[in-house]
Amino acid sequence: MNHDTTLPDGAKRKPEILSTHSVFGAPCWVSLTSRDLKATEDFYGAVLGWRWKSVKLGDHFRIALAGGVPVAGIAAVASMWQMAVTWTPYFAVPDADVAVARARERGGTAAVGPLSFPPGRAALLADRDGAIFGIWEGQLIANWEAWRRAAPTFIRLHTRNAFDAALFYGEILDWASERSGCCQVEYEGGEVVLRSRGDAVARIDSGAVEAAPDPSVRPHWQIHFAVAGVADCARAAEKHGGSVLREDEEEAVLRDPDGAQFTVTSRREH
Repeated sequence: MNHDTTLPDGAKRKPEILSTHSVFGAPCWVSLTSRDLKATEDFYGAVLGWRWKSVKLGDHFRIALAGGVPVAGIAAVASMWQMAVTWTPYFAVPDADVAVARARERGGTAAVGPLSFPPGRAALLADRDGAIFGIWEGQLIANWEAWRRAAPTFIRLHTRNAFDAALFYGEILDWASERSGCCQVEYEGGEVVLRSRGDAVARIDSGAVEAAPDPSVRPHWQIHFAVAGVADCARAAEKHGGSVLREDEEEAVLRDPDGAQFTVTSRREH
């Protein structure tokens, strides 16, 4: 799916564009809110080797490319919209209004939206423990399967109670429901593992402390980017104004100059 097909006349058929009506409940994108677009581009270009593509949304928005594959969105709107500087995962939903209503009914809050961002609609939410996440209704990026397998990303929710969180998200996103194509939920070693089409796409673990003074200890979604050299990324982050919060051979937790936290993980694990 989403691969070029050669037609009988030798022409190429464009990749199929999937929508959140056929792919739902799974992480479908990650985005960073920042204050300074140029500084953000410079930092992540140096640390992760990303290149940049303009989008129709305007001068405050960019798409990050890794090896030509879109991997993440950058929105330099933190100051303008009075939003936190943070990495946020977005989940595919067939109806953004329904998802927002479900979140509110279950103790979550809606911070932004749903807003129209053609070709779809997005909303920014917080779960009942305060972890920020987004939802997306509409078309997925072209060659979405390549994004899902290649790129970035793996996401993990550090939360107060993994099983309680799985119920909250499951009821909003139709996890483990009777709907054809839904994500499956498994319990492995005290963690909740979310699978989409057989692939592990998210994990949820317990132990976060809601009132902790350190934001990295409070409930939050952590974005993991697969890289060839963890140590190289950590040194580049330090050189370009970021910091290293934790590091070992397989993984490093980094903070960019704006304060957004993310993880680089050895590609060998994936």
